[in-house]
Amino acid sequence: MSTRFKKGMLFCFIAALVFVLAACSSNNGGTDEANNSSQEATNNVATDEETSDANASGAAQTAYPLTVSNYTTQNGTWVAKEQTFDKVPERVVANTQGAAELMIRLGLTDKIVGVAALFGSVPDDIADEFKKIPVLAEGYVGKEVTIGASPDLVVGRGGLFEDADWGVGTVSSLNDMGIKTYVQSTSVPDASLDSLYQDITELGEIFNVQANAAAYIETLKARETALSARASAETINYASFSDNGDGTIGIYNGNGDTFIESAMSLINMHNMLINETGTLSLEKLIEINPDAMIISRYAGGIDPEETIEKLLANKQVQNINAVKNKKIYIIDFNNFWGYGDSIFTGVEGLADDLGL
Repeated sequence: MSTRFKKGMLFCFIAALVFVLAACSSNNGGTDEANNSSQEATNNVATDEETSDANASGAAQTAYPLTVSNYTTQNGTWVAKEQTFDKVPERVVANTQGAAELMIRLGLTDKIVGVAALFGSVPDDIADEFKKIPVLAEGYVGKEVTIGASPDLVVGRGGLFEDADWGVGTVSSLNDMGIKTYVQSTSVPDASLDSLYQDITELGEIFNVQANAAAYIETLKARETALSARASAETINYASFSDNGDGTIGIYNGNGDTFIESAMSLINMHNMLINETGTLSLEKLIEINPDAMIISRYAGGIDPEETIEKLLANKQVQNINAVKNKKIYIIDFNNFWGYGDSIFTGVEGLADDLGL
């Protein structure tokens, strides 16, 4: 996503909800195949000892200096910018929970000196590892606190690389201070599931844990295959909504959320509003008549169950298919807007809820 778009999304989708986001994890029962894939993911968390063993066994080794093509912004647009690593980074700030979780999966817990934006449920199998990481802020962390952690690398969501009270600093400003940056490609325009695999591969190279990265990609691709096998026979058109906090319902277009769209397409779900821009009215929701609707749960926010009750009681929307058939689902914010591997957990949970 572009910085400009992300600002809009943050302030439209978050400011009305007091800049705080959280989630409760979706149920993740699924089919036996999906559950087996999830268990495989659980067993795939690499320890430092396993990382060392993998490297000693002849797995691909990183030759430093390593140059990776990453991103920066130029006039509000994401463009390529190289980052050169002379050695394995030792002090990493993850600007979101999702970025930290992904690093844990690669066996890199000990490299993380700070995390922020704790907006969702931490998976049970890595909860103990996550607790080892210093929390810089429960919400978004600013540049001063980020720099105070003395990082040699900042990793995470692109839209948070801003010189703002909710941003860690721009890529250029951090690079000028000798701090490397890694913007997740899942969080820039035209992202897809392939972008996630790119991030994992490149992080594997940067931290010289290529064997762990390759193994985890295979685990995720197995889950991708299992989800595709559960896809709805007919396209499920959906729309996202939120609570404006003033008694009204807000409609979220999801414009630019191509990473989420790519993952949702595995089970044949489609965001009807992804090409819309600006503030959308309730009349627009009635016009498109979605088959399903989703709302996220996030820390400090309004209980989505209350918002759903409010929606169901609204006489204007009674003819919307999702309302008539009560196909309204709660999702975990971090699963979908964490821009990491937990997108699979989110989509698996929706597939369960839909009975796929």
